[in-house]
Amino acid sequence: MAATTVWQPLNDGLTEICTLLEQQISPSSAVDKSQIWKQLQHFSQIPDFNNYLVFILVRAEGKSIEIRQAAGLLLKNNLKGAYPSMSQENQKYIKSELLPCLGAVDRNIRTTVGTIISVIVNIEEGSGWPELLPALVTCLDSNDLNHMDGAMDALSKICEDIPHVLDSEVPGLAERPINVFLPRLYQFFQSPHASLRKLALGCVNQYVIIMPAVSIRKIALYNSLDKYLQGLFLLANDPVAEVRKLVCAAFVHLTEVLPSSIEPHLRNVMEYMLQVNKDPDEEVALEACEFWSAYCDAQLPSENLKELLPRLIPVLLSNMAYADDDESLLDAEEDESQPDRNQDLKPRFHTSRLHGSEDFDDDDDDSFNVWNLRKCSAAAIDVLSNVFGDEILPALMPLIQAKLSTSGDEAWKEREAAVLTLGAIAEGCFNGLYPHLSEAILQIVAFLLPLLDDKFPLIRSISCWTLSRFGKYLIQEGGNPKGYEQFEKVLMGLLRRLLDSNKRVQEAACSAFATVEEDAAEELVPHLGVILQHLMCAFGKYQRRNLRIVYDAIGTLADSVREELNKPAYLEILMPPLVAKWQQLSNSDKDLFPLLECFTSISQALGVGFAPFAQPVFQRCMDIIQLQHMAKVDPASAGAQYDREFIVCSLDLLSGLAEGLGSGIESLVSQTNLRDLLLNCCMDEAPDVRQSAFALMGDLARVFPAYLQPRLIEFLQVASQQLSTNLIGENLSVANNACWAIGELAVKVRQEVSPIVTNVVSALALILQHAEVTPAAYLFKSLLAMPESINFENSAITLGRLAWIRPDLVAPHMEHFMKPWCLALAMVRDDLEKEDAFRGLCAVVKVNPSGGVSSLVFICKAIASWHEIRSEDVNSEVSQVLNGYKQMLGNSWAECWSALDPPVKERLARYQV
Repeated sequence: MAATTVWQPLNDGLTEICTLLEQQISPSSAVDKSQIWKQLQHFSQIPDFNNYLVFILVRAEGKSIEIRQAAGLLLKNNLKGAYPSMSQENQKYIKSELLPCLGAVDRNIRTTVGTIISVIVNIEEGSGWPELLPALVTCLDSNDLNHMDGAMDALSKICEDIPHVLDSEVPGLAERPINVFLPRLYQFFQSPHASLRKLALGCVNQYVIIMPAVSIRKIALYNSLDKYLQGLFLLANDPVAEVRKLVCAAFVHLTEVLPSSIEPHLRNVMEYMLQVNKDPDEEVALEACEFWSAYCDAQLPSENLKELLPRLIPVLLSNMAYADDDESLLDAEEDESQPDRNQDLKPRFHTSRLHGSEDFDDDDDDSFNVWNLRKCSAAAIDVLSNVFGDEILPALMPLIQAKLSTSGDEAWKEREAAVLTLGAIAEGCFNGLYPHLSEAILQIVAFLLPLLDDKFPLIRSISCWTLSRFGKYLIQEGGNPKGYEQFEKVLMGLLRRLLDSNKRVQEAACSAFATVEEDAAEELVPHLGVILQHLMCAFGKYQRRNLRIVYDAIGTLADSVREELNKPAYLEILMPPLVAKWQQLSNSDKDLFPLLECFTSISQALGVGFAPFAQPVFQRCMDIIQLQHMAKVDPASAGAQYDREFIVCSLDLLSGLAEGLGSGIESLVSQTNLRDLLLNCCMDEAPDVRQSAFALMGDLARVFPAYLQPRLIEFLQVASQQLSTNLIGENLSVANNACWAIGELAVKVRQEVSPIVTNVVSALALILQHAEVTPAAYLFKSLLAMPESINFENSAITLGRLAWIRPDLVAPHMEHFMKPWCLALAMVRDDLEKEDAFRGLCAVVKVNPSGGVSSLVFICKAIASWHEIRSEDVNSEVSQVLNGYKQMLGNSWAECWSALDPPVKERLARYQV
């Protein structure tokens, strides 16, 4: 039998590829890199091209390391897409060439080989390469540094990318691969070579990170935790900073996912973390600093931490001062005369309208900046203040006062850190103690106000933020003349800083003012004129980056004061500059996004007062949506690249117009093709487009349902399909809006929803059964920014509305969903929508009273959730249901009554049952 022929490269091909790679990595500008890249991509279509690349990486010893490494990196990228379709012969050849190179003399070659190995293991999910594990073990046991380092590098990449592969059963192996590797990794904790200690610890740490995702007891690491902890203590004072950083990361991960594992060693771990929180290497100190927040979140004994506070707090405060190399120090020097650079413009993301949930705003608008020791220390102080409240003040306030009393330009960073600290503790230390500490708050604010005019921009900017954190306490002091006076001073101080010449201060003042707007709401009304004058003055002077924040502040103002903004004097200040900017920007200019969002808030706030501006705004939104639909098909003809965010923002502004103008929207939409555009958007493949489209569908259903009539059944069918389509991730928010829109249409078109009632009710029943709402679960969901299931209120209300309109179709199925439906209704606040839902509840009970008997306790609890039913007819129907069941059950009614809690009985007493 003939021997298998080993693949060999052709010299001409090898030379040509090496030449291309050399040109590709050449720093010379004379080389056309794009043309070379096209040639390499063309070669990628040749079946054995990847064989050439691995040959160059592994065997082309006459070539430079850079060329060989470039071949390896190109091979890695090619394999990610092409490996599954490659012939088995070529796959085997590549794998056979890689393994002997694990111990290559040059580390760049070794690490490139390790990267390619991890890519293949990722694609094959650990199967199909039986030679790999023995080869890694042989290298690890070789005592040759190159071989040990190469194997460890490959292993670390596998552990980082796909740790579960090594902790799974592998056909043909007696035990899981991780059980073979763990003892060796623990041995390397004691290696004299820092690179091996670092890689070994990094490997094991990955298995702590994945613990929450799988059954802990099935993880090999869980069964050897004692050895792991011994290793961590052994490495705790390693001379190499990267190793110490990994030790800190390990303790943080263990605290987060398995706090019981460190409880026996808690004092030692805490002392160690306190020590390395002062490490001269900032990355080590940063990793250690993460421990304090993790400790509090893990709800470990607070007494241990409380004892440590007098020593911990000074360390955290010390680390809150700006480091000399902090990038913010450079940014702070920029004044408004310097033009924005493209890299200054943070990525921005529009959030589609979601009905039935509160908007989520992250306090930290600085997410684009790098997380560092200063920010982590401030976050730790914030968490500690929320856990211990005013108990941290005795250790904290003398330090703050000492830093604030420092004088001289050289000590400005200490003063700035003290102001940051006051802002960090504003929520935790004072929230629960207000109004007992109201005098202290007034004193703090009085001290901070002059700092708004400090010569150092970063002190002015941090003072804006800190004052905004105390603003809500001053608003609560509205009845106290001192409190109101302080509030006015804060308001005017922030407005003054809006017009600062320093761009960093402008940004901080504008963001701080938006926070105060949210807290103050109607308290701003007496000051609207001066507020608008300052905002529009800022609008006129800000550059692109900060202009986005002004739009946000204007939108927040509109959301806060609502119809109070609808005064001719205010509109004369507000609208002309915005309209001028609106006309200045093209339909494909991304600077339109924040302006569209701003107009959405203004249109909702002004209501019919927005009518004079509505026609051009409406037409612009229509033009933008049509342009983007064209760009999606043919960008060249459209003269613009497709970007669905234009569609989402435009749909949301149209929703704002519908909400604000009410039936006045009729004159805008009647003679347009919005209906057809909207239906297309409801069927778009992008979830955020569908989400905003269903929001607009629901808003139109409320104010002008006749407009949807010609394609009503299509709208209803598309919306109903969203309730049973892959309800995960973004699709949940789509389904939520579709559900709400169906309910809004149902109460307007009544019997015409009949074709979709059965399907929608079946879908909502499954959703409610899955949710099984309880007050605790509802509260938990409310605390999260996005729903883990369709909003309970929307599901319960829409189901009720359909039951009200077609009880004959809903009642036969009621016993399948009555309990979760009633649990959800009990969570709904008293309003007209809840009345609709209860009309439906009463209607189906009348049609099928026996279907509700098994859930009667929950029906009673749902009825008792009302504080007051204002509608006489609903109140009467509810009374009939309760008395009907009492009569129907006879002696059994007492059994049901005894199962109810006293507060429920008390509420139901009004119905004389």
